[in-house]
Amino acid sequence: MSRDSIIGCLLGTAVGDALGLPYEGVSPQRAERLLGPPDRYRFLLGRGMISDDTEHTCMVAQSMIEARGDVNVFTRRFASRLQWWILALPAGVGKATARSGIKLWLGFKPRNAGVFSAGNGPAMRAAIVGAALDDVSLMLETVRASSRLTHSDPKAEYGAIAVALAAKHARDHETVDANVWLDQVIEAIGDEGAELVDLLRRASESVNEGQCTTAFAESLGLANGVTGYTYHTVPVAIHAWLSHPNDFRQAVTTMIRCGGDADTTAAIVGGIVGAGVGREGIPEEWIARISEWPRSTAWMQRLGESLANAIAGDPTCNAPTYNIPALNPVAVLIRNLMFLIIVLFHGFRRLAPPY
Repeated sequence: MSRDSIIGCLLGTAVGDALGLPYEGVSPQRAERLLGPPDRYRFLLGRGMISDDTEHTCMVAQSMIEARGDVNVFTRRFASRLQWWILALPAGVGKATARSGIKLWLGFKPRNAGVFSAGNGPAMRAAIVGAALDDVSLMLETVRASSRLTHSDPKAEYGAIAVALAAKHARDHETVDANVWLDQVIEAIGDEGAELVDLLRRASESVNEGQCTTAFAESLGLANGVTGYTYHTVPVAIHAWLSHPNDFRQAVTTMIRCGGDADTTAAIVGGIVGAGVGREGIPEEWIARISEWPRSTAWMQRLGESLANAIAGDPTCNAPTYNIPALNPVAVLIRNLMFLIIVLFHGFRRLAPPY
């Protein structure tokens, strides 16, 4: 376990999320004309904000701290956080996650709250589990618990497992070996995940042949953007990681250029590559220009340090709380409403040229 890998994963997820957010739902062709290259934040006056991808990753990290390796405790703590997160009306939440949160409020047990969906929600929050845990069995149990809380389709779980194992591999190996990583995925998901394994193998072979990530996405029928279907999201994100395992800037911008669900795909790639390169491998100006509250990048750093301490066995370590004003649900709601206004502005902007 590496403290720097945990922090790098958290911040890498946030940076990928914030860079990709303005490009969400835009085709690669129009994104270039409408927004320009994804080389800086284009969300609000040259600054970035995070969305549900990073928020869920942080909630998973907090719940892991409190769980102390007990998956049942992790499930309960994550379910509780998800309930309150939904209550604050986050913008852009996926349908399956929203329905799961509502079911929790209606009294459903966490094991019954999941909705049959193969969306990429579980994959977007899985990298931190792989970046943090050495015990593969515990890692897989935690990913499964996180996935099933919101998505009951096994495909969503398989995609999340592939992402978590990628983050673990990036953390543990200076030089990525796609074959070793793929063998671990095959062992973890079994024959029922054969379709995903085939797609991941195609991604690895494509990288070996020198094919760029955008061309690989096009070969999967995703020329107009990568969708939120996990069997679209994960193979393309893995291709970006394998193409640029030690170059955070190139990996994330390449992923965003594929279009579609760009904040989630870039968050996944950012989390995986961030686990390998650590904070020092992430452009400092990208970290510094995220304008967030209450989940600031400084708070994420403290969260990463607390998670590392908890995994190392520190019994006094607790999940960091926000600054006192942010503990007021009304304050979080105000932040989310402001965020929604900016998102709506981008939505209306897309109605105007250039097309």
